[in-house]
Amino acid sequence: MARTAYVNGEYLPIEDAKISILDRAFLFGDGVYEVTAVLDRRLLDISGHLARLRRSLREMNINFPMSDEALVDIHLELGRRNGLEEGLIYLQITRGSADRDFPFPENIEPTMVLFTQDKKFGDSPVSRTGAKVVSTPDIRWQRRDIKSTALLAQVFAKQVASEAGCYEAWMTEDGFVTEGSSSSAFIITPERAIVARPINNQILAGITRQSVLKLAAEQELKVEDRRFTLEEAYQASEAFLTSASSLVMPIVQIDDQTIGDGKPGPLSLRLRELYLELAQTEEPRI
Repeated sequence: MARTAYVNGEYLPIEDAKISILDRAFLFGDGVYEVTAVLDRRLLDISGHLARLRRSLREMNINFPMSDEALVDIHLELGRRNGLEEGLIYLQITRGSADRDFPFPENIEPTMVLFTQDKKFGDSPVSRTGAKVVSTPDIRWQRRDIKSTALLAQVFAKQVASEAGCYEAWMTEDGFVTEGSSSSAFIITPERAIVARPINNQILAGITRQSVLKLAAEQELKVEDRRFTLEEAYQASEAFLTSASSLVMPIVQIDDQTIGDGKPGPLSLRLRELYLELAQTEEPRI
C-alpha cells in the first residue's frame, strides 16, 4: 500500500508531502508535536495527547483553531488510508512559514503535518527480556514541559544509547534522573513503592505515564512522587520506562548495574499487562 501523509488539509503520497524551507520548525525548531500509538486499530490515550498538544501550543503562543474532534477525524482517516493496525501517528504543528527573523511573525498561518509509521510493540520481544539503559547528562533547556520539535539534545542522548547497545538513555542532572530521551523513567524500591519524578518544567508530562500511574492507583499500589538519584536507581528492585511507542518497558540494566535479578520485574510486567488490557477498551478505532 502506498504511504499517505497529511499536509495542511490535503492527503498526499508521502513523496509529495512537502512544506516550505521557510517553515519556522525547519529554521528554529519553532513547533510542537505529538505521537499517538495505535494498537489493534485503536488510538491509545488520544484525549491525553490532544490535551498536552493544546497546552504546548498555548505555552508557545501558537494560535491553532482546529477542534479536537477534527484532529481525531484526521488521525482516523490517515490511519485508514495507510491500513494502520499497529504503529504510530506523528502530528506536528509549527508556527508557520515566513521570511527568516527571530520574533514571531504577525498574521502567520500554522503548518500541520501528520504521517504514520508501522511498528510492532504490543508483543515486544524486549519487554520479555528487559531493556538496558545508559545514563547521560541532561543538556536540555529549561522548558522541557513543552513538547517542542527542538530535539537535538535528545538526538545526542539516543546516539549515546545506540552506541552503547542500549534501548534508551536516562538523562541526569545534579545526580538525579530527569527522564528518558523519549520516555518517562520509574524505579521500584525494595519496599515495592513506585517512584516517579514530579511533573514540572524539568520534564515532559508523559501521557502513557499518566495512564500507568492511574492504573497503579486503581491497584492500590504505593506511588512516591519525588526525584530519585542515579545511585538509588542502581539499587532499585525494579525499573521501567513508559512512552507511546514502548508502552510499559521493564528495565534490567542501568549503565553497568544489573537491576534486581536481571530479569523483568513482576510489578513492571503487571503494569504492562494492565496497560495492554486498558488499550483493548480504547476508542475511537480506525
